[in-house]
Amino acid sequence: MSEAATAFAEDIKNLGEKIVGLTLKQAKELSDYLKEVHGIEAASGGGVMMMAPSGDGGGAAAAAPEQTEFKVVLTSFGDKKMEVIKVVKNLTGAQLMEAKKLVESAPATIKEGVSKEDAEKMKKEITEAGGTVELK
Repeated sequence: MSEAATAFAEDIKNLGEKIVGLTLKQAKELSDYLKEVHGIEAASGGGVMMMAPSGDGGGAAAAAPEQTEFKVVLTSFGDKKMEVIKVVKNLTGAQLMEAKKLVESAPATIKEGVSKEDAEKMKKEITEAGGTVELK
């Protein structure tokens, strides 16, 4: 066990120990923070963070794989609907009327299976235009 633990960088081991030592309330706050700020949501509903420490030196942190594909969901167009429609039209390649229908049907999926980087760019563009977006 100690041989395997030496293969991890010290900062990763420290992070793992901090995660394993979280209280239930802290784990919930961390889960909410990751979801709201970074659009990251645990596939198992956050159960990994609430597990009792197993004494494996942070192995619980490795059990939660990082999400690689995201769905960009427009939740609201805000008070600048036309600006949001223009951005959605450019991002999706849709015709103006199709983009308008998509925006007006919020919450609506704008794109699926996009990388984290692309999803963040799309979220930024839509947010700057006045819309609200969730990454799932």
